[in-house]
Amino acid sequence: MEMHWATVWESMADAIPGNPSVTNGYVTRTWAQYDERAARIAAGLTAAGLDPQSKIALYLYNGNEYLEAQYGVFKMRGIPINVNYRYLDEELCYLLDNADAEALFFHASLADRVNRVVDRLPKVKLLVEVDDTGSGDLLGGRAVAYDQLLEMNEPAPRIARDESDVYMLYTGGTTGLPKGVMYPVGDITRFFTRLGFPAVGLPVPETADQIAPAVAELAASGGTSVSVTGAPLMHGTGLWLGALMHHLGGGHVVTLTSRSLDADELLAAIQRHRCTHNTIVGDSFSKPIIRAIDGAVARGEPYDLSSLRMIVSSGVMWTTEVKAALLERIPQAVLYDAMGSTEGSMGNQVTVRGSATETATFNANPTTKVFDDIDREVAPGSGQIGRVAAGGMVPIGYYKDPEKSAGTFRVIEGVRYSFPGDMAQVAADGTLILLGRGSNVINSGGEKIFPEEVEEAVKRVDGIVDCLVVGVDDETFGQAVMAVAALSPGATLSEDDVIKKVKTQIAGFKAPKRVVFVAQVPRAPNGKADYKRARELASAG
Repeated sequence: MEMHWATVWESMADAIPGNPSVTNGYVTRTWAQYDERAARIAAGLTAAGLDPQSKIALYLYNGNEYLEAQYGVFKMRGIPINVNYRYLDEELCYLLDNADAEALFFHASLADRVNRVVDRLPKVKLLVEVDDTGSGDLLGGRAVAYDQLLEMNEPAPRIARDESDVYMLYTGGTTGLPKGVMYPVGDITRFFTRLGFPAVGLPVPETADQIAPAVAELAASGGTSVSVTGAPLMHGTGLWLGALMHHLGGGHVVTLTSRSLDADELLAAIQRHRCTHNTIVGDSFSKPIIRAIDGAVARGEPYDLSSLRMIVSSGVMWTTEVKAALLERIPQAVLYDAMGSTEGSMGNQVTVRGSATETATFNANPTTKVFDDIDREVAPGSGQIGRVAAGGMVPIGYYKDPEKSAGTFRVIEGVRYSFPGDMAQVAADGTLILLGRGSNVINSGGEKIFPEEVEEAVKRVDGIVDCLVVGVDDETFGQAVMAVAALSPGATLSEDDVIKKVKTQIAGFKAPKRVVFVAQVPRAPNGKADYKRARELASAG
């Protein structure tokens, strides 16, 4: 049996057919239903002329349809392409063309954008519309309704699959245009099996055939995970850590109906479904969750969060103070801060109540190294800054971009590494001290300043709820440090208040020269910083 997403999940459908697999709002599908619906989608894709390794784009909000469509693509050995639902015409057209997409699943509320670009995409053979507006066909017969696709096709028979098939996830484009990061599907399925099984108390299986029997035994004791993700499935944090990893262990994946984070809906889902795991995005999700927990207590209607065993975050800052505030309210939870990116996993920080951890410090994976500019390994305790290199499961490369692939995925002394762009120091005990992305470093008066360090200091100022720090052109300093900050509800702070308090925490040259206050700090739906927009706001301010 192949170590392949679809093959493993089919074994789940056989082993625990009546167990819940996916839920959105109040709509739940069992594993048997999930498998059958995905098989009908696979048949529909094949009938439309799509072949193994065809690219099928998912321009969808979180929901059961996202996961069903993805599973159907995996079943026929296709490649699901994640598309940011915030993309407008040109961004959407670029990604679909770059990915060579041959089919597109989309929510009807996004149909106007699809309609404006589809004639520029001659490779697209099939459009599938998921109705979320109640308006019916919005493309005048050019698209088939999602439910109709299921009704028109009998479930596709199960097939043998190849572990060397390509799996691809597009980056969010925070460091340039979106890029498709390619992995062998067998490698990435195996990686997340090894990561996920210990989290639910199971030994790591040596072969795919061992997975379903172990899961069936776990399910009989009620031990399978129930994962709710507030993060979008179109990004790796929500998809990989919130959904796919749990499905490999027979888990139940819950998604929310809101199109942006609704902390009360999230907490109500945890209570209703007895969720064991929650995937978030650092401080930007944690702070609203904390406010919602406190608000419910103040109303005399506290949420029952006693089932929650682990909260997972990745890709953005998750500060010590915010973690401590979460653990005061959910004391039994383990906070798992994953240091990684679409291009590779580098380390983690695990925090429990009573433990002392520092912001942006991580336990490095055994395969993670830090190299200087001439590929020499940085010595622990040296204070030297280097580039973080992720070993182990390293991508094949970027789709259709050999130049960027050569720069990011390199061999040093016979070992292949991924260099996602993170800069770090190595403490004397081997701990990684993450400084930030090299592309965002501010050079002010000859001093190199990492925005993340300054952002952390600004966010520690009472009354600041979120912040991004950027460098803007300056005649005196070359670049001046500027903060774009949002205030907590009811807070009043001046620019001088913030700057003075930051200077009590970090060296004065790192402190912002100016602070621009905004209603909301610009971030992508996955919580990642939108530094381009932050620079525009800083310059305008």
